[in-house]
Amino acid sequence: MKRPIDLVFALLVLLGMSACDSDESKKGRFLLKGNEKMEENDPKGAMEFYSEALEMDSTFADAYYNKALAHVQLNQLSESIQDLSLAIKYKPDYYDAIFQRGLNYLDNGEFYNAREDAERLLNQDGENWKSHFLSGLVEEKLKNFSEALTAFGKAFELNPENSDLLVNQATILYYQKDFAAAKTILTEAMKINPLEPNLHNLRSMISFDEEDYAEALSSVERAIELNNSQAYFYNNKGLYLLFLDQKEEGLELINQSIKMDPKNPFALRNKGIYYVMEGDKVSALQYLVELDQNYPDMDLVKEYLDKAQAL
Repeated sequence: MKRPIDLVFALLVLLGMSACDSDESKKGRFLLKGNEKMEENDPKGAMEFYSEALEMDSTFADAYYNKALAHVQLNQLSESIQDLSLAIKYKPDYYDAIFQRGLNYLDNGEFYNAREDAERLLNQDGENWKSHFLSGLVEEKLKNFSEALTAFGKAFELNPENSDLLVNQATILYYQKDFAAAKTILTEAMKINPLEPNLHNLRSMISFDEEDYAEALSSVERAIELNNSQAYFYNNKGLYLLFLDQKEEGLELINQSIKMDPKNPFALRNKGIYYVMEGDKVSALQYLVELDQNYPDMDLVKEYLDKAQAL
């Protein structure tokens, strides 16, 4: 699900034309200047202003929070978590900081720390859909699919206009191989927001598993039309083209996906599949043996490793 950046804006009270601002208004002005830099897509410049505010007040929770968001923009997750922890230290009930830290923990592979933050939010505000959303993301990562489905369902009850929460539920059903139920939920999501790219990507994945490769291709192309910045969309399209016997075009897209996100194991799997289809045993094994060791439950890995070894 798309994660908006929720900057905190300071309210400044300007007392006439006094040349001698209070420390409170000065630090607030630094916060606003940092926010302006963030809006200009300059997170490094923003951090300089947030740091200035923190030099004036080392307990300024909002400055730590906004600085943490700037770190996220620079993919500096550990630094962001550190700043969020300071924001929470000085403002223990800081909901947005706890929520963002939970997301960062997830992205950093610290699933049990993320679960602690989700539980903290559920205790603090169980009527906020984001508390249940974070809980669902955590349980999904821990492969507790029943609990994740329940959490996403509760989040949707609290925020029924959010189609992404239906896509989250459908994703869990897809993991459980309940394609009929997943497609039913996606139909409901389409009524709310037919322009959600992840919806179309998930439909493509279901079609692929049902061996309707032409429909899979059509759906993922729609996802790319709506959002052309997601590496895994291109990877999926590349996979579908392999199965439609357009192997070179497929490989090109898989390689494009790897350039955008070198850490995606599914793209490496797809390269292995390509080499199996090409009869290149040595190259196929270079990808599939390691994937079988590290991701033994990944779909198609075992099947294509066996095919590679039989070449």
